[in-house]
Amino acid sequence: MIAFRSKVDGGFTLAALAMPCVALLALFTARPGNRLMWIPVGMVLVATVFVCWIFVATGYEIGGDELVVRCGPFTWRVPLAEVTDVRESKSTRSGPALSLDRVEVVYGGGRVLILSPADKARFMATLSLRVEKAQGRASTE
Repeated sequence: MIAFRSKVDGGFTLAALAMPCVALLALFTARPGNRLMWIPVGMVLVATVFVCWIFVATGYEIGGDELVVRCGPFTWRVPLAEVTDVRESKSTRSGPALSLDRVEVVYGGGRVLILSPADKARFMATLSLRVEKAQGRASTE
């Protein structure tokens, strides 16, 4: 199993750091005794935890006969034999990518995953090699 971390753009890091600051600023500037302030502050704190989870746990693993993509609580498993294309992308589509320096993985009849491995060249080379091997095995079976 070969693991790749996601590349992270500065804008995403800034957003992840700004969210708890906004919640704390709102909390400390609210009128004393305003218990309703805990509702929006709590919502921002929950969103902050979710964003931090995504920030810390986004990565890609190539192993066996599949590509495993993790992004916070979400996981995709892509059989390598189903991958039809791996290409660089500047797409702004949503996906498990924390950077706009992206890779598109097309698989399973046109489904697309947008990824942003930190070592894009090594990721693409490794994935392409494993896909060729997986498809070679699939065609001989």
